[in-house]
Amino acid sequence: MCYTKVMEPNVNIIVPTHNLIKNEQADDFNLLISLLSRQTYPNIEVTIVDNASDDGTVEMLKDYKNKGFLNFYSERDTGKYSAINKGIMRTKAKYVAFLSCDDFYHDITAIYDVVNVMEDNEADFSFSPAYCRHPEGFVFLFAPAMYNAFQAIPCPRQGMMFRRAILEKMNYFDERFKIMSDMDLIIALIMHKANAVHFERNYTTYKLSKKAIEQEAKCIEETKLVFLKNFKHLYPIDDDTLNKMINYSKFPPALLEKLSTCFPPEDKELFFERCEQMHQLRLEAANGKR
Repeated sequence: MCYTKVMEPNVNIIVPTHNLIKNEQADDFNLLISLLSRQTYPNIEVTIVDNASDDGTVEMLKDYKNKGFLNFYSERDTGKYSAINKGIMRTKAKYVAFLSCDDFYHDITAIYDVVNVMEDNEADFSFSPAYCRHPEGFVFLFAPAMYNAFQAIPCPRQGMMFRRAILEKMNYFDERFKIMSDMDLIIALIMHKANAVHFERNYTTYKLSKKAIEQEAKCIEETKLVFLKNFKHLYPIDDDTLNKMINYSKFPPALLEKLSTCFPPEDKELFFERCEQMHQLRLEAANGKR
């Protein structure tokens, strides 16, 4: 892949951590840092936002800092998105990206290429496919589905890069959502018609959160709140409508009509088509459970 510009604005990779040694995540973290240190892009900053670890993690981070690999802060936070927001507020980099401590970039030219694509397109954010490691041991490819962004998380946060200024404009990640804040932010970006660019190459491997699997009820409850927060000013959403949106991805036609305007006019038919496909898939899955 060849690009016309060679721009080198700073990129900050923000990683929340907590008790890496106790949680048996030190090896994963070492791999993450090792691969970041091999990236071909010259202006990468790595910021670790540690939640006051007390198991030797801070000493490990100090060693990395002394070697010039990263900066870190260790203080109490109220969760992953609190840590991420702290990292955003503390950097002056033009672009930011977010990894968990057990994720990594498996393509060492990725940051160079993504930055140039974003610069060429004056993008607010980029999105890409990513390999997802399931806690049960298998791996699958998460392909982006932006036309379904209002129905489900359309792409993994780890496969995205953001212009820091757009996150400041959106008032950062909503820390009220402990699991579904990614979905809330992506919906808000699309509804504000932020300029997105699709980076087609897969460069990220991330681990699916056990919390998202084990706390299904909390995920559903947070998704309801995300929907109400972002859509209630467009359409009156009662409990029955909300349950259909959650359980079957069935959105009222009048609401979909308004949401379709978030995409270019020439994509309207495709938007409706993809939304209906998602609804049918969810309907079939629900019927299969009976």
